Amino acid sequence: MARAAGPRNPQPGRTTALDGTDLSILTELAADGRLTNAALAARVGVAESTCIHRVRALRDSNVISGFHAQLNLTALGYPLQAVIKVRLGSHNRDHVRSFHATLTDIPGVLTAFHVAGADDYLVHVAVESPEALRDLVLEHITVHPAVRQAETHLVFEVLAGRGILPGPAHRGGRRT
Repeated sequence: MARAAGPRNPQPGRTTALDGTDLSILTELAADGRLTNAALAARVGVAESTCIHRVRALRDSNVISGFHAQLNLTALGYPLQAVIKVRLGSHNRDHVRSFHATLTDIPGVLTAFHVAGADDYLVHVAVESPEALRDLVLEHITVHPAVRQAETHLVFEVLAGRGILPGPAHRGGRRT
């Protein structure tokens, strides 16, 4: 199912009231975002026209913000993952914005979290080798003028959590 461009909820903090059908649709799409509308409607137990209308409404209200492929990083040549904890020396708004812009342009950055606490950022990266990890940290992170400290943690395994939705009903309520 492709993501269609369209209007989005201009109030990002606002929650949308969801009923059981909406939750079932979300659960099924979270388990398999490639389901056709016909298969999704059959699994949820609604008419195809109802299903397409519901999915469109979920997209329009920004409950569904996109569909993504899960990539096998090792198969793509990036077997080494790490989380880099970053502390800024200055929290000047311009420095923070500059560092945000830097993070989004670093090759190998999968996800960056701007967090509260002792550290300011957690940056999840994937690279092809230990040397590439070293270079990423030295050439892109620690050279930024706002960065005071960076600490790198190797990722041995990524475990997917249960998430916030119940498991698909057709599989006995358990996500596989």
